[in-house]
Amino acid sequence: MDTSLTLTSDMQLVLGLVAFTMVMFLFERIRSDVISLVVLVALGLTGLVAPEDLFGGFSSDAVMNVIATMILGAGLDRTGALNRLASWLLRRAHGVQSRLLLLVSAVAGLNSAIIQNTSATALYLPVASRLTARTGISLSRLLMPMSAAIIMGGALSMVGNSPLILLNDLLVSANASMPSGAATLTPLKMFAPLPIGLALLVASLVYFHFFGDKLLREDGVDAVTPARTQSYFARTYGIEGELYELTVTADSPLVGMSVGDAEMLIDMPLLLALQTGTESRLAPPSGTRIWVGSVLGVMGEHDKISEFAQKNFLNLSARLRTFGDLFNPSHAGISEAVVPPTSGFIGKPQTELQLRKQFGLSLLAINRDKHVLREDVRNIPIRAGDMLVLHSIWTDLAEAAKSRNFVVVTDYPKGEQRPHKFKIAMTIFAISMLLALSSRIPTSIALMTGVAGMLVTGVLKMDEAYAAISWKTVFLMACLIPLGWAMDSSGAAAWVAGHSIDRLPQGMPPWIIEIALALFTTAFSMVISHVGATIVLVPLAINLALAVDGNPTAFALIVALSASNNFITASNPSVSMITGPAGYTSRDMWRTGGPLTLIYTAIIVLVINLMY
Repeated sequence: MDTSLTLTSDMQLVLGLVAFTMVMFLFERIRSDVISLVVLVALGLTGLVAPEDLFGGFSSDAVMNVIATMILGAGLDRTGALNRLASWLLRRAHGVQSRLLLLVSAVAGLNSAIIQNTSATALYLPVASRLTARTGISLSRLLMPMSAAIIMGGALSMVGNSPLILLNDLLVSANASMPSGAATLTPLKMFAPLPIGLALLVASLVYFHFFGDKLLREDGVDAVTPARTQSYFARTYGIEGELYELTVTADSPLVGMSVGDAEMLIDMPLLLALQTGTESRLAPPSGTRIWVGSVLGVMGEHDKISEFAQKNFLNLSARLRTFGDLFNPSHAGISEAVVPPTSGFIGKPQTELQLRKQFGLSLLAINRDKHVLREDVRNIPIRAGDMLVLHSIWTDLAEAAKSRNFVVVTDYPKGEQRPHKFKIAMTIFAISMLLALSSRIPTSIALMTGVAGMLVTGVLKMDEAYAAISWKTVFLMACLIPLGWAMDSSGAAAWVAGHSIDRLPQGMPPWIIEIALALFTTAFSMVISHVGATIVLVPLAINLALAVDGNPTAFALIVALSASNNFITASNPSVSMITGPAGYTSRDMWRTGGPLTLIYTAIIVLVINLMY
């Protein structure tokens, strides 16, 4: 490789965009998908990417693979496959805790080979909740091994996580900038990384099986099921008491007051429902007016509610005449939901989100970093990893969860399930996987064949398929892919690689460079997203390999795998989704995930060198 490349203006522009992306992702002042759009527009305005190629990321195989895996996962969930799995795991464990932990982690890890990591974590959170509710095992002992297995199991195939999904597109695009005489880089087959993924998954299972008792706490929060709601929320959040009805009289100061203003009154109990005229509803919007004859459905201690009723001229009734059906546990109740990093709720308070008006959800409390926030909860901006405590009708909760702005942890009665489509869904899924193994059909076409099959046979409805897609993830990936192309075509990747090699001691073995590259990628992915790290560093890795006479595919694969090597920080979506439900602290994550990160690095470098 020519290490005397001159730093051109195009290279400076590309490296400047990379630096801008890193800084913006690090400080999170602007949403990551907005940042990626700004980068895409800048690439077009500066001419670093040709206009006809600028939006090619949206039609790339990588993006199609992401969309397909999300929809296929939703189809399996809709048929009750995961509920069947929870029952099977309980039977196979025979009441032995260590065996249950091992089985759950192993099955979740294997499933993450064909369901993207984030989707797999979202699908398995309710499974974990159901298992802990039935066995008494705390979520803190179950979620970390399960999440680690999902992350490591994502290396079993080329569609298990976003970096591997991106890799083939980046390998193909790198051929345009390869020096003359260099071998053409070919896309990797569907299960090309299988030996690496198996080694990682086994290492994860062994790690927690033998060291889990020392690393995992027993004092995590319990799972929640509708039958256990009252005692659980009283113990965890101080949300306790009975349900009562308060009828507004003509003398009450609440007459003409909005629900939002009423909730600001001193000693106001939790307002969960309102009937005005003939209309009864849970989670009344804050702008709804209270009139003479309105009935309030409230929750709290009898003495406090009685005192509030007398002070405000309200007739108290302990018998639920108006809201009996609405408050039936099989119809409505309290739930917990964790906010993922891709949520549109982040940075916004409930007053702006209008959860009651838009979704029919009452926000009762926020569990943030093991601190329960209940005072003025309507005006607290929501953060990634927050645990929201909600009261709603179960069907409203299921409908709101389709937005993917939060993941419900509570095991609650779901919306429409199609268990009679289970065999059809599994058959379609198996066919799509067999097609993906074929060398004649691209993986994206094979997976989309499965999507089409599920839609045609009624396993999923089209609107459900749209709802299953995390459009923020898709948009982020599609907008950043051209940045990787620009790194290659401008020569910026070759320039950085050449100057990096110049500063290394002569005769350094390639495997040491591979370890350094793996650790650098891991650290890089903790600062920006794993997608961003892959797009920026794969071109650099390919040029590094050429400079030291290494295998470009092996170096690129090390980067793609290392981009997911994050068991510590919330920049990994799978990690951020479990910290709230399990009550993990930063210290817990570093103590448990730190050694796992080093084990991960050692395994991928060793196995890739044996393979290549």
